Amino acid sequence: MRLLSASETRIGVIGALGLASVAMLPLLDQGYTLTLTVNIMLYVVLCTAWALFSGPTHYISLATAAFYGLGTYAVALGIDILPFPLLVLIGALVAGVVAGLVGVATLRLSGVYFVIFTLGLAELIRQVVTWLQSEMGSSLGLYVLTDLREQHLLWMLTGMAALVYVAGWLINRSRLGFAMRIIGNDETVARHVGIDTALAKVVLFIISGTIIGAVGAILAPRYSYITPTGAFNSMISFQVVIMALLGGVHRLWGPLLGVIPFTILFDQVSSRFPNHTSLVVGLAFIAIVYLLPRGVLGFFADLASLRRRFRIVLVEDGKAVP
Repeated sequence: MRLLSASETRIGVIGALGLASVAMLPLLDQGYTLTLTVNIMLYVVLCTAWALFSGPTHYISLATAAFYGLGTYAVALGIDILPFPLLVLIGALVAGVVAGLVGVATLRLSGVYFVIFTLGLAELIRQVVTWLQSEMGSSLGLYVLTDLREQHLLWMLTGMAALVYVAGWLINRSRLGFAMRIIGNDETVARHVGIDTALAKVVLFIISGTIIGAVGAILAPRYSYITPTGAFNSMISFQVVIMALLGGVHRLWGPLLGVIPFTILFDQVSSRFPNHTSLVVGLAFIAIVYLLPRGVLGFFADLASLRRRFRIVLVEDGKAVP
């Protein structure tokens, strides 16, 4: 087994200290800061799970809301029957199964066709759930009443963040991660060198969907009353894409650079201009695509590359380089 490099060790220590600091926050604050941190950790896990698949493959998935909503509804339907930890596992399993079915059916598509299908998935599931609830004669909402509070959600999300980072690190070091990087660079070449591209993409899509489903289940008690419109809200999918692209998906921790500033900005805008949040999300997406197409990480990487080329030119001209 390949030993940890110095940079991997350093990043691991910093990450562990960061997660430990977040877990201790409820001891210091039980108000707005705690609520905002829960939101940040929510999107840290969602964006990182999204980047596990979309980062190496360059497939833009808008199915986050579908997997998230399935996890949420798993808790809403069984909260009076089964213990909450078991419901989280069920929500993750259901989302993973659906991700597998969707992956087998659609991951042979690429480009805009895959984006359109994943965008419609959440809406399709929402309509099915709405129809089933109306046919059964029940209300369109379900109550989720538990003793869980914000600090409990924060601790569970912190644990999920640790899990997704460890999983991402292991995947990157595995044959699957190597195969996915080749697929992202050139899928035709990957097939020619013997990689089962369809299987590799489906496996990673299942892992991503399972994690997102578990997060949806964990957050279900926060909403108390679950409706199809709220659970399968397509805005979640767009926010995840924007935050991940803003930070950059070239590194496992890249989405973190987009989650923190965007979550804070979105919280301020939604509280002061509640009728214009969709407009802000749209403008943010356009700005990121045109101004930071490779995210913050890509921007600094480009600057470093430009600086290296500039130093080479100076050396070739015989000038001293500081």
